Amino acid sequence: MEFAALGAWILAAVAGGYLLIIWLTNGGHSTKVTRFPFLVVVGHPFAAVAGLAVWIAYLATGDAAYAWVAFAALLVVVLQGFLLFTRWLVGRGGRHARGAEQAFPATAVAVHGAVAATTVVLVFLTAMEVTRA
Repeated sequence: MEFAALGAWILAAVAGGYLLIIWLTNGGHSTKVTRFPFLVVVGHPFAAVAGLAVWIAYLATGDAAYAWVAFAALLVVVLQGFLLFTRWLVGRGGRHARGAEQAFPATAVAVHGAVAATTVVLVFLTAMEVTRA
């Protein structure tokens, strides 16, 4: 299960990287109207990559503490991601839909969110399992 979590985490990172590239190529934070706070745009991938590094440390050592720290990092990532998602969703087609994030394909957003949710569940279940062992 821990390697399935790793695979899901990497897939979520690839999908998120794709969304970040779209955002940047469409003007990113330099557009006049954006619904994405800059610190969240920077913090979301940073926390995800930091959590992934901790998850890799867990895989290398088997220490349950690393699994729980990675899960805690994911909770931060989820909160930031939910903020980004709701702001993207509200702007879709509305009169203020002028930010760079409006170029996101809905399918890419859905894939990123679904794989990220799968990652959270797999990391949590793994952390629970290694804590019991």
